Amino acid sequence: MSNSPLVVHTNISPNKTSPRNCAIDRISIHCVVGQCSVETLGGVFKPPSRQASSNYGIGPDGRVGMYCEEKDRSWCTSSGANDHRAVTIEVASDTFHPYAVKDKAFAALLDLCTDICKRNGKSKLLWFGDKDKTLAYMPKAGEMVLTVHRWFANKSCPGDYLYNRHGEIAAEVTKRLGGATPQPSPPAPSGALKVGDIVDFKGVVHYANANAASGPSCKPGKAKVTNIYPSGKHPYHLIAEKGGGSNVYGWVNTADIAGASAPTTATPAIIKGSKVKLKNGATYYGGQSIPGWVMADTWIVKEIKGDRAVIDKNVSGRNSICSPVNIKNLILV
Repeated sequence: MSNSPLVVHTNISPNKTSPRNCAIDRISIHCVVGQCSVETLGGVFKPPSRQASSNYGIGPDGRVGMYCEEKDRSWCTSSGANDHRAVTIEVASDTFHPYAVKDKAFAALLDLCTDICKRNGKSKLLWFGDKDKTLAYMPKAGEMVLTVHRWFANKSCPGDYLYNRHGEIAAEVTKRLGGATPQPSPPAPSGALKVGDIVDFKGVVHYANANAASGPSCKPGKAKVTNIYPSGKHPYHLIAEKGGGSNVYGWVNTADIAGASAPTTATPAIIKGSKVKLKNGATYYGGQSIPGWVMADTWIVKEIKGDRAVIDKNVSGRNSICSPVNIKNLILV
């Protein structure tokens, strides 16, 4: 296995497993939660007591550092099984939601992902956006799959800024690799939107999550649809287009998008305050098993952010667990 020629700073961490025990077929992108340089990040991973590392890091200036060679498994995603298969990348980011990264860092991320795929013989980078589907999928020859830290631990990593752009990352890298692109879908009926559509946002408020009670003000203008949550009160996630006049970055109402119709959903919405039970076979958001007494009770939803719901008090109010689960594993009572 080779390493990226894009690297300008190397500081190998002792926190690694050498060699990795699987071929590389995944990339896991993380946010640093700090706009730190590649040198600073190397210092963070250097002490053995840190018990953490990544293969690569990207600074806010777009420079690339290496802390663990690709032949070795980094200690990065709270999952040995994932780390043995993945090249892990830490990207300098803001310290607050949505943990945005600088334009130079994002451009370097696209370059690095393309380089990793190319050197490892891959012509496609895939993003399914679903933990269960991704982890059950066996990549074909020439395929690389994106995974995220939040699937393996109770964390928001890689932050919503990067998480909501994973589809864009996969599409752009695959385009650069010359991989086959999906056949175009039939024309959508008027008013139906899909991820990737450029729309006219006419609202003045955006929300931190799809069911938030209130949100900060923002400017109208051109924006891209980056996520759709049909059962949410604010079902579309938008990111402003450069030069489009808007500064929207968050979940918005259907009525605030010109010509949009509400996305369809087959089931009633689960929102903050809903009473829910857990489906058979459900796990916590990070994949950990759920005790039987929790499975048997009825819980109240404390918070929803994308597909991540936090259940807190049971209906009697006697127990409080404050635990995250995937919203698809909840049944509305």
